[in-house]
Amino acid sequence: MSEPENATVCDSIRDALRMIIDPELGRNIVDLGLIYDVSVEDGGIAHVTMTTTTKGCPASEYLKEAVRNCVWYVPGVEYAEVRLTYEPAWTPDMMAG
Repeated sequence: MSEPENATVCDSIRDALRMIIDPELGRNIVDLGLIYDVSVEDGGIAHVTMTTTTKGCPASEYLKEAVRNCVWYVPGVEYAEVRLTYEPAWTPDMMAG
């Protein structure tokens, strides 16, 4: 996959992830700043690094599964891997204005 194609797929993934709404805050997970990184390697393997608003959030598994399922439907993605991290810890400052 060329670099421009890779960037397009990563942008498409971020756009698709805007459909996922955090059940506690009622806003999409991209604008909340819960998505830390999106990358795609050759073969269409997508990697998403994300967090939740708090460690031990009851919606963690729901959100992780929703991200994985959403990413799989993006054209160019053959496999989706989602990693949950709490470094750095999420703060309200990370929300889009």
